[in-house]
Amino acid sequence: MKLSASLLCVAAAAALSLSVQAQQVVPDLTRGAALYNQMCMVCHGVNGNSTMPANPSLAQQHPEYLIKQLQDYKSGKRESAIMRGFAAALSDADKRDISFWLAAQTKTPGYAQADIESVQLGKRIFRGGIADRRIASCAACHGPGGAGIPAQFPRLAGQHAEYTISQMKAFRDGTRKNSPMMAGVAARMNDREIRAVSDYIAGLR
Repeated sequence: MKLSASLLCVAAAAALSLSVQAQQVVPDLTRGAALYNQMCMVCHGVNGNSTMPANPSLAQQHPEYLIKQLQDYKSGKRESAIMRGFAAALSDADKRDISFWLAAQTKTPGYAQADIESVQLGKRIFRGGIADRRIASCAACHGPGGAGIPAQFPRLAGQHAEYTISQMKAFRDGTRKNSPMMAGVAARMNDREIRAVSDYIAGLR
């Protein structure tokens, strides 16, 4: 999908602003660990490595992205009855400390579960997109290895395929509204393509 330079600049500027705000106060990682273990670990796993495919692993994720998602849950911009309750209970300092602590954790490697043909399709989409339907490559924003770009685009590598599939479909059907860019990409993809690219992402290291 072709995006205007102005849209990309606005998104990057907003992310950079969030990054600057997040780093104005030095995060307390010890406090972040304690808060995470108290409030988040049951669903998102020890050290941010979820063992439940429906729940995302958060370890090694960019802190700016995590902070934004918590803000979006709290405001209702991203919908989740469960997460809105947790996010509403967190202060800005709580969000910052938890997010920076998670960013410092090591992501447990994931793995692809689909057949080779599906994984190869996912690889082609991730690296090259689908030109005839104006679907940009995932690597253009999230990097060739799925590491993302700090303060701009999230890390994807090793994420549970089931979770990624659910989010892509939510972007496509409009139930997840906090990224117009991703909504535009997902709108042009069918179930087979979403599953293939999600499974390929799960195997990235």
